[in-house]
Amino acid sequence: MGSSALGLENVTTQEDIAQVAAQLAELTQTVEAMTKDLKAMTERADNQEERADNQEERADSQDARAHNQRSIADSQDDLALMQQERIDLAARELADVSHRLQAAATMLQESGDHASRISGKRLGAE
Repeated sequence: MGSSALGLENVTTQEDIAQVAAQLAELTQTVEAMTKDLKAMTERADNQEERADNQEERADSQDARAHNQRSIADSQDDLALMQQERIDLAARELADVSHRLQAAATMLQESGDHASRISGKRLGAE
Protein backbone atom coordinates (compact mmCIF):
# COMPACT_ATOMS: atom_id res chain seq x y z
CA MET A 1 0.00 0.00 0.00
CA GLY A 2 2.82 2.35 0.76
CA SER A 3 4.29 2.06 -2.70
CA SER A 4 1.01 2.61 -4.48
CA ALA A 5 0.18 5.63 -2.32
CA LEU A 6 3.64 6.99 -2.94
CA GLY A 7 3.27 6.36 -6.65
CA LEU A 8 -0.10 8.16 -6.75
CA GLU A 9 1.30 11.07 -4.82
CA ASN A 10 4.26 11.20 -7.16
CA VAL A 11 1.97 11.24 -10.22
CA THR A 12 -0.18 13.97 -8.73
CA THR A 13 2.88 16.08 -8.02
CA GLN A 14 4.12 15.55 -11.56
CA GLU A 15 0.69 16.43 -12.93
CA ASP A 16 0.61 19.52 -10.73
CA ILE A 17 4.04 20.51 -11.94
CA ALA A 18 2.98 19.90 -15.55
CA GLN A 19 -0.17 21.97 -15.04
CA VAL A 20 1.77 24.78 -13.42
CA ALA A 21 4.35 24.60 -16.22
CA ALA A 22 1.56 24.73 -18.83
CA GLN A 23 -0.08 27.67 -17.05
CA LEU A 24 3.27 29.41 -16.77
CA ALA A 25 3.92 28.86 -20.50
CA GLU A 26 0.44 30.20 -21.32
CA LEU A 27 0.99 33.16 -19.00
CA THR A 28 4.38 33.80 -20.65
CA GLN A 29 2.73 33.76 -24.08
CA THR A 30 -0.01 36.11 -22.83
CA VAL A 31 2.58 38.49 -21.39
CA GLU A 32 4.55 38.38 -24.65
CA ALA A 33 1.37 39.10 -26.64
CA MET A 34 0.48 41.94 -24.25
CA THR A 35 4.04 43.30 -24.57
CA LYS A 36 3.74 43.18 -28.36
CA ASP A 37 0.33 44.92 -28.23
CA LEU A 38 1.65 47.52 -25.80
CA LYS A 39 4.65 48.18 -28.06
CA ALA A 40 2.34 48.59 -31.08
CA MET A 41 0.05 50.95 -29.11
CA THR A 42 3.08 52.94 -27.94
CA GLU A 43 4.32 53.26 -31.52
CA ARG A 44 0.85 54.38 -32.70
CA ALA A 45 0.67 56.88 -29.85
CA ASP A 46 4.15 58.18 -30.72
CA ASN A 47 3.15 58.49 -34.39
CA GLN A 48 -0.06 60.30 -33.46
CA GLU A 49 1.86 62.62 -31.17
CA GLU A 50 4.37 63.33 -33.95
CA ARG A 51 1.54 64.05 -36.40
CA ALA A 52 -0.09 66.33 -33.84
CA ASP A 53 3.23 68.15 -33.34
CA ASN A 54 3.60 68.52 -37.12
CA GLN A 55 0.07 69.86 -37.40
CA GLU A 56 0.77 72.31 -34.59
CA GLU A 57 3.96 73.44 -36.32
CA ARG A 58 2.03 73.91 -39.58
CA ALA A 59 -0.66 75.86 -37.73
CA ASP A 60 2.00 78.02 -36.09
CA SER A 61 3.62 78.60 -39.49
CA GLN A 62 0.27 79.53 -40.97
CA ASP A 63 -0.37 81.90 -38.07
CA ALA A 64 3.04 83.48 -38.60
CA ARG A 65 2.38 83.86 -42.34
CA ALA A 66 -1.04 85.38 -41.63
CA HIS A 67 0.55 87.78 -39.15
CA ASN A 68 3.21 88.73 -41.72
CA GLN A 69 0.55 89.25 -44.37
CA ARG A 70 -1.41 91.49 -41.98
CA SER A 71 1.79 93.43 -41.27
CA ILE A 72 2.45 93.81 -44.99
CA ALA A 73 -1.13 94.91 -45.59
CA ASP A 74 -0.85 97.44 -42.74
CA SER A 75 2.43 98.73 -44.19
CA GLN A 76 0.83 99.02 -47.62
CA ASP A 77 -2.10 100.91 -46.09
CA ASP A 78 0.33 103.27 -44.36
CA LEU A 79 2.26 103.76 -47.59
CA ALA A 80 -0.94 104.42 -49.55
CA LEU A 81 -2.01 106.97 -46.93
CA MET A 82 1.38 108.70 -47.12
CA GLN A 83 1.20 108.73 -50.92
CA GLN A 84 -2.31 110.17 -50.81
CA GLU A 85 -1.12 112.88 -48.43
CA ARG A 86 1.73 113.70 -50.83
CA ILE A 87 -0.69 113.79 -53.76
CA ASP A 88 -3.02 116.11 -51.83
CA LEU A 89 -0.11 118.39 -50.90
CA ALA A 90 1.15 118.44 -54.50
CA ALA A 91 -2.38 119.26 -55.72
CA ARG A 92 -2.65 122.17 -53.27
CA GLU A 93 0.78 123.47 -54.28
CA LEU A 94 -0.14 123.13 -57.96
CA ALA A 95 -3.39 125.05 -57.37
CA ASP A 96 -1.44 127.76 -55.54
CA VAL A 97 1.09 128.04 -58.39
CA SER A 98 -1.77 128.14 -60.90
CA HIS A 99 -3.41 131.03 -58.99
CA ARG A 100 -0.11 132.91 -58.86
CA LEU A 101 0.48 132.36 -62.56
CA GLN A 102 -3.03 133.55 -63.32
CA ALA A 103 -2.48 136.64 -61.16
CA ALA A 104 0.85 137.31 -62.89
CA ALA A 105 -0.76 136.88 -66.32
CA THR A 106 -3.55 139.25 -65.33
CA MET A 107 -1.04 141.81 -64.09
CA LEU A 108 0.99 141.50 -67.28
CA GLN A 109 -2.12 141.92 -69.37
CA GLU A 110 -3.23 144.95 -67.37
CA SER A 111 0.22 146.51 -67.51
CA GLY A 112 0.31 145.86 -71.26
CA ASP A 113 -3.08 147.54 -71.67
CA HIS A 114 -1.91 150.44 -69.54
CA ALA A 115 1.33 150.75 -71.53
CA SER A 116 -0.66 150.75 -74.78
CA ARG A 117 -2.85 153.56 -73.57
CA ILE A 118 0.15 155.58 -72.45
CA SER A 119 1.95 155.03 -75.70
CA GLY A 120 -1.21 155.84 -77.64
CA LYS A 121 -1.50 159.13 -75.80
CA ARG A 122 2.09 160.01 -76.63
CA LEU A 123 1.61 159.23 -80.26
CA GLY A 124 -1.50 161.38 -80.33
CA ALA A 125 0.35 164.23 -78.60
CA GLU A 126 3.10 164.39 -81.09
